[in-house]
Amino acid sequence: QVQLVESGGGLVQPGDSLTLSCAVSGQSFSTYSMGWFRQTPGKEREFVAAISQSGSSAYYGDSVKGRFTISRDNAKNTVYLQMNSLKVEDTADYLCAADTAAYWHMASLGQSRMGYWGKGTPVTVSS
Repeated sequence: QVQLVESGGGLVQPGDSLTLSCAVSGQSFSTYSMGWFRQTPGKEREFVAAISQSGSSAYYGDSVKGRFTISRDNAKNTVYLQMNSLKVEDTADYLCAADTAAYWHMASLGQSRMGYWGKGTPVTVSS
């Protein structure tokens, strides 16, 4: 069983930066592609970013491209999301995901087909 625990969310102002972490326990971390999604009430879960098992390749949603960076440390079983130039519209619960599918496929897996989900960490961007 794989467990994902997000941390690092909080209240920030527009233009600020924030780094989220997702600690993974259980089976071999390096065998999973990892991703970040976000969700706000009444909206579908939105793909944010995904990273390959080795960490050498990444894929981003259009709304965060150029502002967010996903990375992973396989020695620490942790994936990160560095968020820069935050906007009010980035406000959401941010959820970590893991799957054995290729990282570029995570965006299309959907909530029900993803292997594992964390419970999320809230990010609020407000002045």
